[in-house]
Amino acid sequence: MKRSKTESITNLLNEFLREQGLETPLNQHRLIESWPVVMGETINRQTGNLFIKNQTLYVKIKSAALKSDLMMTRTSLVKRLNDAVGAFVISDINFT
Repeated sequence: MKRSKTESITNLLNEFLREQGLETPLNQHRLIESWPVVMGETINRQTGNLFIKNQTLYVKIKSAALKSDLMMTRTSLVKRLNDAVGAFVISDINFT
């Protein structure tokens, strides 16, 4: 039997997730899970709660000095985190 149209399982899974409205929550979860890898263990130890709302990542930082340093590199951090996920998930980071 000859197949007329074959697709990879990756394409089918991505299409299913998009149709079910699960692609964005999955990518948000992946981005939050990638925070320790992208930022490193030292910064991760100074990090509290993380959550995403309206394409903004909110990060609780325990050190005021670190918060100030991270604010200056916010644009590059957004790019690095989105690249780690492989999708546009956040457009900004808010350090609290």
